[in-house]
Amino acid sequence: MRAIRVAPLALLGASALTLLAPSAAFAAPDGASSTFNPTISPSVIAPGGRVTLGAGGCTGETTVSSGIFDTVTIPSGSTTATATVDTDARRGAVYAVTFACGSTGTSRNVNLTITGGATSTPTPTPTTVPTASSTALVPGGVRGGLGGSSGTTDTVEVAAGAALVVTAASGALYFARRRSADRRH
Repeated sequence: MRAIRVAPLALLGASALTLLAPSAAFAAPDGASSTFNPTISPSVIAPGGRVTLGAGGCTGETTVSSGIFDTVTIPSGSTTATATVDTDARRGAVYAVTFACGSTGTSRNVNLTITGGATSTPTPTPTTVPTASSTALVPGGVRGGLGGSSGTTDTVEVAAGAALVVTAASGALYFARRRSADRRH
């Protein structure tokens, strides 16, 4: 009977430790992310379209080069930049895009695929901005960016989270033992 009451607490503690373990593994001693993870969004684009280049994990300047757009530099302190794909890019081809992180000296390749079929203008630019009373939509949609997915891991935050989990597990164990001791008396 006691095992049934303690099992949920043990499962909760194991789950919390499992979720925290990857965060601690990727934390570097200086608080910076230890992995360089470049991204291209969208990864499939029509010739003449605009792509967002992400340099997640690089704390310094990142140089991005490819045969289908001009070399782009993502400055230190920024994680993204945009590039326009050449209009003469071969449809259906896959191009390698090279990301070189200056702070770590690491270089990675990410593939960019050019769409095979004919499309309308790949990335239209807005011509008018709607007013509050207007129901017109801005052509091209919203550029969402990478959000919080490309930030650095903060070692202090990871340690604080781990301390909270340990405190919660200790409190639960204390009250579980106290409750079973009260029932014996």
